[in-house]
Amino acid sequence: MKYSPTQNFINGKFIDATSTKSMEVISPIDGKLLSKVPMSNSKDLDNAVAAAKAAFPSWSKTPIKERVQVFFRYKSLLEKNLKELSDLCSEENGKTYGESAAEIEKCIELTEFATSLPQLVTGEILEVSRGVECRTEHVALGVVASIVPFNFPSMVPNWTIPNAIALGNCMILKPSEKVPLSCAKIAMLLKEAGLPDGVFNIVNGDVEIVEAICDHPDIQAVSFVGSTKVAKIVYQRSTSNYKRCLALGGAKNHLMVLPDAIPTMTAQNVAASMSGCAGQRCMAASAMIGVGNIDHIVSAICEEAKKNIPGENLGAVINKESQERIEKYITEAEKQGAKILVDGRNAKVAGKENGTYVGPTVIDYVTPEMSVAKEEIFGPVISIMRTNTVDEALLIENNNPYGNAASVFTQNGGMARYIIEKASAGMIGVNVGVPVPREPFSFGGWNESKFGVGDITGKSSIEFWTKLKKSTTKWNPEAGVNWMS
Repeated sequence: MKYSPTQNFINGKFIDATSTKSMEVISPIDGKLLSKVPMSNSKDLDNAVAAAKAAFPSWSKTPIKERVQVFFRYKSLLEKNLKELSDLCSEENGKTYGESAAEIEKCIELTEFATSLPQLVTGEILEVSRGVECRTEHVALGVVASIVPFNFPSMVPNWTIPNAIALGNCMILKPSEKVPLSCAKIAMLLKEAGLPDGVFNIVNGDVEIVEAICDHPDIQAVSFVGSTKVAKIVYQRSTSNYKRCLALGGAKNHLMVLPDAIPTMTAQNVAASMSGCAGQRCMAASAMIGVGNIDHIVSAICEEAKKNIPGENLGAVINKESQERIEKYITEAEKQGAKILVDGRNAKVAGKENGTYVGPTVIDYVTPEMSVAKEEIFGPVISIMRTNTVDEALLIENNNPYGNAASVFTQNGGMARYIIEKASAGMIGVNVGVPVPREPFSFGGWNESKFGVGDITGKSSIEFWTKLKKSTTKWNPEAGVNWMS
């Protein structure tokens, strides 16, 4: 075992869980044992919530301009520790080093946005009548929780940590049990940056901790990122306990390719979108809809896809179960009559035979009723469907239950605008394979890709992590009594 067993982080200290149950943390790169992670119980959560609750009065009363100083220092520490964080991310998740480094750079950008919050939450004040003023201010909620997935061990935690804490909340983070090491390092950096004890806490575990978070009476808000199936459960359970909840689910992102698309640019973007992070991201290109004759572009996509070599510039998928599930989708599509143009099954990397790799896979002549066309595969696989018109392509896009992202590749501005207006997705790209908004614009989909109001990052997140206090003051007794009194 390369690393010591993972511990919970409560009240500024790493401590053992009260539970003796644990799970092995296996590197998808080579199948080696990295660590063990505890399966904490509700008592561990109670301890973390108590620490956060005790820290909240002081932290929330600290002026926001002072709170964000922690995140100026944290940003510098992320930059200083970029290589260590990137190596750790690659080891536990299976990404290439370049992808991991890009993830840490995104963490830096997210933290940079948090440092700007004093300028964004200034509130409003207006003299509504002579001598009478109304004022609004953003107030922290209290103890909040963030439940994060395996596919971005550092970035998704940093979707919530800087904003929620800078706005005055105290947080409980529940990492994915598959990738707990990056979150532990984040805790160390936050402490080094001067975050007071108890403001940020980590409780490791599985479904028991997720359920306990949803039920805990002292947790005011819950954010979740993961599958749609679990997102629905978390949202329903949290809100039934009168908490705020923002739960991001799965996706089936469609790229619509028109005949006038620039072949080289389109092929490069589609191949990068389908295979980046081994396809394990909710913004990956999972389905492509060709409108009209796009055979020349499909050929170019295949050539670009083949440039992604497992173990070199294509990382591993998270575990053996994921590998088998992805390959089952490919096999099923082939049996149903789809044509496998590039086949990523049975990928092996010399010297890393126990790693879990799937090569880039391009499947053509897929029909909308096939599983590969409807379900989130979460691997480096793209399914190509064919239509004659843009409206037929939009019908396929809008009939899918998800609504995270959609893109169009074309040189026709009017047609691009038409698709932007008609596509039922929260994030739209034009000649962009991964249309992720940059800060301060927020991240969030529609339909069954998101449950709750608002988005998880950017300006939109302010409303989720705070409540609005309104005050009316009057200091002029000579004004007399009127309807506003």
